[in-house]
Amino acid sequence: MKIIADDTIPYLKGIAEPVADVVYLQSKAFTPEAVRDADALIVRSIDKCTRELLEGSRVKLITTATIGFDHIDTHYCEDAGITWKNAPGCNAASVGLYVLAALTALSLKREEPLRGKVLGIVGVGHVGRIVEKLATAIGMKVLRNDLPRADLEGGSGFVSLETIAQEADIITLHVPLTRDGRYPTWHLANKDFFGKLQKRPWFINSCRGAVHDTAALLQAKKNGQISELILDCWENEPNIDRELLSLTSIATPHIAGFSADGKANATRMCLEAIERFFHLHLERIGEVRPPKPAQPVIDLDHWDKHRLEQAVLTCFNPLRVDQRLREKPEQFEYFRNHYEHPREFSAYQLLHLREEEKELAKELGFADDQR
Repeated sequence: MKIIADDTIPYLKGIAEPVADVVYLQSKAFTPEAVRDADALIVRSIDKCTRELLEGSRVKLITTATIGFDHIDTHYCEDAGITWKNAPGCNAASVGLYVLAALTALSLKREEPLRGKVLGIVGVGHVGRIVEKLATAIGMKVLRNDLPRADLEGGSGFVSLETIAQEADIITLHVPLTRDGRYPTWHLANKDFFGKLQKRPWFINSCRGAVHDTAALLQAKKNGQISELILDCWENEPNIDRELLSLTSIATPHIAGFSADGKANATRMCLEAIERFFHLHLERIGEVRPPKPAQPVIDLDHWDKHRLEQAVLTCFNPLRVDQRLREKPEQFEYFRNHYEHPREFSAYQLLHLREEEKELAKELGFADDQR
C-alpha cells in the first residue's frame, strides 16, 4: 500500500515503512497528481483535502494529526466513500498548558493573582475539560458554556453565552469551527457578543481563528470592552491582521496544541487508524514518543515567590514565541513549521517543593519530587 504524509508530522518517519511505501511531501506538494495512487493520507490542518485534490484518486482513508477537521471536505468524502479520521483530544493537555502559561504570564505582569477570578469556558470538550481542571486547581471560579453537551446532559452545570459575557473576568474559546448544523461556531464571538461584555475581560482564542469576527474583535479592543487579548488563532492564517497583532497582549502563530506530547499523540492516533482500517500491525508504533526535555528537573529554590508560576513558565513561556511573531509576522507559517515543541508538565520533576505546594503541583500534573 502507499501512504502520502505531510513531511512536518513529527515522530512518523520509519514507523510505517515496514508495511507500506510512505512518501513525505511538503504541504504545497499535495496535488491531485501526487495523491492519485495513494491508499491513505496523513495530513495537518494546512493540507486541504478537497474534491479538487481527491477526485479520481484511489484514496480510501484520510487521517489528520489534528483535533479539527475543517480542512477536510467531509461531505465529499462521504459521497466518494473515503473514510476520514481526526485525532480528538490528542493535544488537549497542550492547549491547557498554553492557556495556563499565558494567563500566568499576564497575571505576573499585571501583578494580579488568578485565584478568585471568574473564567468563562466556551466549549467544554476534551480541551475545555483540561482548562477547567487547571483553572479549578489554581482557585478560579469556572463558568461552562457548551450547548451540545447541555442538550445531551441537561442544563445543570452549564450557563448561557450571555452569562459568560456578563460575569466572566476571563473568556477562553475551545470549540470546533463549524458553519452549519444546529450550533455553528463561525463568528460566534461577534459584535453582538462583545457588546454584552460587562467586566472588560481578558479574551483568549486558541481554537480556530474564524470563531471570532476580526472586525468586531478589533473594535471591542479599541473600545475598551476587552482589557487583555491573547490570540493563538487568527482569521486568514497565515496572513494575519497586523492591526490586531499590535493590539494583543500575547500573540502566537497557532501553536497552542503543538506540545511534543500532543504531537506524538496525534501521530500515534493516525497510525492506529491506519492499522484498524487496513487490518495491519505496525510493530514500531511504540517508538512514537517525544524526547526528554533538555532540563527535566526544575529546582523551585531558584525563586523566592511565585515558585509554581515560574515552574509553569519554565515549561512553556509564550512571550518568547510572541516576540518572534511581532518582529516578523510575515513568517507566521515558518514559525509554525520550525517550532520547538515543548514538553508538558508530566515530563518535569520539581525539586524542593514546600508542603503547601505539593497538592497544586500534583493537580497541575508535574512529576513527583524525588528528594
